Amino acid sequence: MNLNATLFAQLVVFFVLAMVTMKFVWPPIAKALDERAKKIGDGLAAADKAKTDLALAEKKVVEEMRRARESATEVRSGAEKQGALLIEEARGEAARIIAAAREAAEQEAGAALQKAKEGLRDQVAQLAVAGAERILRREINAQVHADLLANLKQEL
Repeated sequence: MNLNATLFAQLVVFFVLAMVTMKFVWPPIAKALDERAKKIGDGLAAADKAKTDLALAEKKVVEEMRRARESATEVRSGAEKQGALLIEEARGEAARIIAAAREAAEQEAGAALQKAKEGLRDQVAQLAVAGAERILRREINAQVHADLLANLKQEL
């Protein structure tokens, strides 16, 4: 075997193998690599989109939390105002009830006082009539009259 012929045969086999590889083997490998590159690109794009969506969602969450806090503050403030209003209404109602009770007590006390005065007047009138009756039954004597009046004073 000649070295030139071996080299030539090896060159022919190499080129045939290179052509077969380029025609039948290389296109499916290139296609698979392209598909894989496309999938990786789609995955990266989806990851970027997810990152953007996450940032947007976080902003929305922060905004909703702020709104919820404001709403809670407004509700709390309204409840405090309503509570204060109810307390003031209750105080006013209590003051009205107390005033009515005082007025009723004063009226009852006034009525009782009036009744007591009338009772005392009746008793004084009865005693005066009894005293006058005693004076008139006895004979007219200044000493006896003075004694009767003294007794009348003690009875009053």
